[in-house]
Amino acid sequence: MFLPLRNLREMSELMKRVTQVGYGLAVAASLLIISPVRAQVADSSVVDSTFIVEEVLNLPTIPEATLRERLPKLQRQIPLPYNKVVHNFIDYFTYRKPSYTRMVMERMPFYFPMYEKTLAKYNMPDELKYLSIVESALNPRAVSRVGAGGLWQFMPYTGKDFKLNIDDYTDDRMDPQKATDAACRYLKELYGTFGDWEMALAAYNCGPGAVRRAMRRSGGTTFWTCYDFLPKETRSYVPQFIAIAYMMNYGPDHGIVAEHPDYPIAFDTVQVNSYLDLKTFADLSQMPLADLRKLNPAISTDRLPDYTRDFVLRVPSERMHHFQSNRRMIMDSASKLPVLMANMLLAHSEEAGSSLDSANDPAHWRVASRLADAVPVSAVVVAENDPAGAGQALPEPDDLETVVMRKPKKQSHTVRRGETLSEIAERYHVDTYDLKQWNHLHSKTVKVGQKLTILREAGETHTERMAKQDSPKNHRKAETTARHERERPRYHRVQSGDTLWNIAQRYGLLSIDKLKKINHIKGNSVRPGQKLLVG
Repeated sequence: MFLPLRNLREMSELMKRVTQVGYGLAVAASLLIISPVRAQVADSSVVDSTFIVEEVLNLPTIPEATLRERLPKLQRQIPLPYNKVVHNFIDYFTYRKPSYTRMVMERMPFYFPMYEKTLAKYNMPDELKYLSIVESALNPRAVSRVGAGGLWQFMPYTGKDFKLNIDDYTDDRMDPQKATDAACRYLKELYGTFGDWEMALAAYNCGPGAVRRAMRRSGGTTFWTCYDFLPKETRSYVPQFIAIAYMMNYGPDHGIVAEHPDYPIAFDTVQVNSYLDLKTFADLSQMPLADLRKLNPAISTDRLPDYTRDFVLRVPSERMHHFQSNRRMIMDSASKLPVLMANMLLAHSEEAGSSLDSANDPAHWRVASRLADAVPVSAVVVAENDPAGAGQALPEPDDLETVVMRKPKKQSHTVRRGETLSEIAERYHVDTYDLKQWNHLHSKTVKVGQKLTILREAGETHTERMAKQDSPKNHRKAETTARHERERPRYHRVQSGDTLWNIAQRYGLLSIDKLKKINHIKGNSVRPGQKLLVG
C-alpha cells in the first residue's frame, strides 16, 4: 500500500536527505513505499550540535562485472575466484579503509623486489608476496600479543624450526630476508602437504591440524568446499588475500595511489664480532639512526651484546666511505662496553626470554604453524607499546569478516570556526586520508559550515592494529616506553666462570653481601643461566 505524501516540501526534504547520505533513487522509492513520510532513512539521534549518527544502509560498490573481468587477468598459479565474499572485502579496502590500502601500497617498493627474488629462488608463485600484507601490513617489527612476529608473523617455536634465532638482543623473525626465506620454505612445505595453494594459505594461518579437521568434517579437499568448517578467522584469510592482490594492482583505478612510496635504501655490510652501540656507531658514522634501524629491524635494542659473533650489520651505502675512512675510531668507540651494561637485561626482556624458553620446552611443542591451532586469529592483538596501559590487556579486536559484513555508522560533522581536517579526523579516531576520500576532497582545506561524512566501523580489526603499530604516533609511544624502561629493575644473566665477587665488581655499587641479600642467596656460589637482580 502506497503512503500519500503530505506536500511537495516533505518530498523535497526527504530526497535531499537521501542524496546527502549517498543513496540511490531506488532506495528512496522503497522508503516511500514502506515507511511513513516522516520516518527517517535510518535510526538517528543527535549527539551534539555538530553531528548526527545514523546507520548507513547503502555503500558504494565496484560493479560485479568489473571484478569478474579483472580477477582472471591477475590470476597466475593461485586461484583468484570471484564471489560475494571476495567482493565485500574488495569494497572494504576500496571505500571504507582506503588509508590502509594506500599505506601498504607505499611500503611495497621497499620489500617486494626482495620477495620476488626469493620466491623465484624457490620456484614459487610470485603472487605469494601479497600474503605478507595480510600478515603484517608490511611492518617488519609487528608483534602480536600471542608472540607472532615480523613480516611473516612467525611464532617463536615455528621460527626456531626454520632456523630463525631469537634472543634478548636480536630476533631473526624481524629480519626481512631471513624471515622471507623461512616463509617460502614453510609455505612450500605446506603446499607439499595439501597440493593446493589456497589450502596451504589456510594452513599457514590456522595450522595444518585445523585444515585437516575441516577436510574430514566437510569431505572437501579445497578451500571453498571446506569453507564452512574452517575457523571463522581463516575463512576470511583467503578472501582477504584475493582482495589485497586486486587492490595492489587496481587501487589507482579507484583513486588510491601511493603518495609517498618507500624505496629500498642502498646498503653495504659490516661484520660485527663484539659489543656495539648503534647510536654511537650511527653518530660517528654520520648516518641517520632511523636508517640504521630500518635496515636492521632484527636488532631488538640499540645495541649488540659482547658475545656477538659474525653478525652482519647493514649500513647505508652513501655513508660507507666516511665509515671506511674512520673505521678504527668508530668501531673502537662504538664497541666500548659500558661498565653497567655487560650481560645486563631489562626486567621485561627477561620475562620475554622466559616465555621463549617455555616455548622451546618439548612439553610445550605444538604443530609448527604461525598460530597454534587452539589460538584464534581474533586473539592476535598487536601490543601498542602504550606506557599508560602497561600491563593492561587491550580489548580483543573484531575479526575482519565480522567487521566487513557489518554496516558502518555514518556521522555528519559540521565544520566549526578554527577546525582543521586533521583535528576533525583525530576527534573521530579516523585517518585524515579516509576523511578526504569519503568526502571527495582534493585538499585538507575545509570551510566553516561545511558538512563532512564520517564512517565509523563496527570494531577495530587485527589488520588495523597491525598497520597502526608502525605509525609515527606509536614510535613516540615507544620512545616514552624506553624512558620508563630505564627505571625498571635490571638483571644480570650469570655466565660460565662468573662468581659473586666478579659480578659485584662489574656493577661497582654492589657489595657481595648486598648482592646475596637482594637475591636471597645463602651460599657463595651461582650457576650459569641464573638471573640476579643488580640494580
